[in-house]
Amino acid sequence: MPSVMGLEERERAARQRVEILQAELREAEGVWERFVIARETVSQVLAEPLERGQAPVAEVERPVAGAVPGSVVPVWRVGLDAAVLAPDYRRIMDVVEEQGDAVDCRQLAAALGPEPVPAKVEGMRSKAKRLAARGWLAEQRPGMFSSVDGRGGGS
Repeated sequence: MPSVMGLEERERAARQRVEILQAELREAEGVWERFVIARETVSQVLAEPLERGQAPVAEVERPVAGAVPGSVVPVWRVGLDAAVLAPDYRRIMDVVEEQGDAVDCRQLAAALGPEPVPAKVEGMRSKAKRLAARGWLAEQRPGMFSSVDGRGGGS
C-alpha cells in the first residue's frame, strides 16, 4: 500500500514550486511596472513644449538599420519608406497597396501564400496589426487594413 507520506512529500514540493513561481512573478511584474513608468515619463518629456533654440525630437534624423527577416518594425516617420521593413512586411505593404481597398487577413494570406490556413491568417493578422500600430497601415475596421498615402510598398 502506498504511503501517505509520499503524497505529502509531493504536495510539499509542489507548494514550494508555486511559492518560487509566485516570487518570480512578483519580480517580473516589478520590472514591467518600471518599464511602463519609463515609457510614460519619456512620452511626457517628448510632449512638453520645446525651449527656444532646441530642435524638435521628430526632426532629429536617426539612421535605420537595413531590414532583415525578424527585424523590428520601426515606427513610421516622414522620410522613411517601406525599404526599411523586413521582406515579409514589405510584401504585406505591396499587397495592400495593389488592392487599393481595405484588405482582410484572409485575403493577405491568400495573396502571399499557397493556402490561407488558419495559422497563416493569424500570422498575417499579427503582422498587419503591428504595421498599423506603427503607422505603416491604417485599420479602419477591425481586421480590415488599407494603405496610407506615401507609406506604401512599391519596392
